[in-house]
Amino acid sequence: MRHYILLATLSLATLLSACATVDGVGRDISGGANRVSNWFN
Repeated sequence: MRHYILLATLSLATLLSACATVDGVGRDISGGANRVSNWFN
């Protein structure tokens, strides 16, 4: 039973960190696109 709780906790932590990473990458891409867009305006 203890192994299942540890596995569930590690899985949840991995999923949460992946969401934060994807969100951060999305913001970085948007910021870069806005900067390049401003170069051409």
